[in-house]
Amino acid sequence: MAPPNADHSRELARGGVASFLGAIISAVAGFALTVVLARTLGGSGSGVVLQAIAIFTIVLSFARSGMDSTAIWIMPRLASADVKQIRSALGVMFLTTVIVGILLGAATVLVAPVFGLSGDSDASQLSQAISVIGWFLPVGALLLVALSATRGLGGVWPYVSVGSIALPASRPLIVAVMAGLAGSLVLVSVGWVLPLPFALIAALIVLRFQVRRHERATGERGHCRATPALSRSIWSYAFPRMISAGLEQSVLWLDVLIVGIVGGSAAAGIYGGASRFIAAGLIVDTSIRVVISPRFSTLLGQKRIPEVAELYRTAATWLVLFSTPIYVILALFGPVVLGWLGPEFAQGSTALAILCAGAVLTFTAGNIHSVLLMSGRSGWGAFNKAVVLVINIVGNLLLIPVIGIVGAALTWALSMLVDAALAAIEVRKFVGIGIGFRAISYALLVPVATVGVPSVILVLTMGPTLASMLFAIGIGGVLLVAWCALDRERLQLQHLSLFARQVRPPE
Repeated sequence: MAPPNADHSRELARGGVASFLGAIISAVAGFALTVVLARTLGGSGSGVVLQAIAIFTIVLSFARSGMDSTAIWIMPRLASADVKQIRSALGVMFLTTVIVGILLGAATVLVAPVFGLSGDSDASQLSQAISVIGWFLPVGALLLVALSATRGLGGVWPYVSVGSIALPASRPLIVAVMAGLAGSLVLVSVGWVLPLPFALIAALIVLRFQVRRHERATGERGHCRATPALSRSIWSYAFPRMISAGLEQSVLWLDVLIVGIVGGSAAAGIYGGASRFIAAGLIVDTSIRVVISPRFSTLLGQKRIPEVAELYRTAATWLVLFSTPIYVILALFGPVVLGWLGPEFAQGSTALAILCAGAVLTFTAGNIHSVLLMSGRSGWGAFNKAVVLVINIVGNLLLIPVIGIVGAALTWALSMLVDAALAAIEVRKFVGIGIGFRAISYALLVPVATVGVPSVILVLTMGPTLASMLFAIGIGGVLLVAWCALDRERLQLQHLSLFARQVRPPE
């Protein structure tokens, strides 16, 4: 007989594979975008576009008003207990997002000229780019909320197909066309936001079918007007999450802006190119988080804490096991992968190695942030991000003028570690779930031994070359697969193999 957590692990495996495929495509598209920017615009030009994207992303995290996380938190609970309130909950979330998005979009356009005063030779183009793409903020915010609602209602495939495949895959193509036809940094930036309205239409169509499906299952049509209690519940959860998400994206992107302000657009382009490679390792994190967050919400809402703990530790084991090899290769062969962007980008290899080490250490906490948020404690998440943002700003301002982009990398790594540590402490105290250090340490040992050791040997004997990197990937991959096959029970991989033999589309 299967253990109690077997169904949850199989569900994680089924949804995780779908999300994993989408995350791979998204990461490849992100890499393609970085290459297109670097190859067509160079360090300075790509630095301008990346800074514009950074501003857009930071403001967008506030513009979505915390409603994306709220949708993932509340939709599974309404779908299982009160289907009649799904429509009204969506109405509250959408209306709030539209209002906040319009206000922040207008504010961004008004503030844009300030970015032209830095003294950098490309500052005026950065200012113009921000003033144009700022108008797309309400659309981007509504898109993220709609996609999150599809996740909360059990739709991994719609979320993946629109948010992880269609949207990111279209951006490199449009940006390349804009860069080739006009060469204007402003139009290139517009090319990055241009797919948003089309993605929003697709997400809303999918969401409409999902809502109707849930209502047909219960035979009841939902209400369009939310009760005061439901509205208060949504806003009370969303407001701290709005602050938290805004601070989180500020931590992720602020270093690019500070590097641009202190070191110029060329330095921002080099550091931005290096930091974007970190998204490769986020493939595993994203694919697991997309599936696991709604499940956490359902189980926590039903007070099934032991099952949450088991699912969390299984996901953490997989996260460390499968993401670490990516970061090992990136860290040891940084000059090779950054060289693909252009000769000037290779000087970011040290920063890339530091970013990779910070990411691996952070992932040992697993999806701890998802547990904290899905337990309803978005306020503590906001507190954590505020602390981390202060560390990020102070660290960047102190270290970048002294050691350049290496200082930005060190600051980012420290910020991520502090963020994970705070969340782990809070989850232990409020939810009663601790990190399974023994299992996670073993999961970390496996890729370090199978991929890390051969890679170090090859770097020392052949140097960081394309040939040695390919050998490292081949040898390390074979050893990793062999170890996982021989020790799949301890690594809890039996459900992945089950899914590989019984692939079936989601219902």
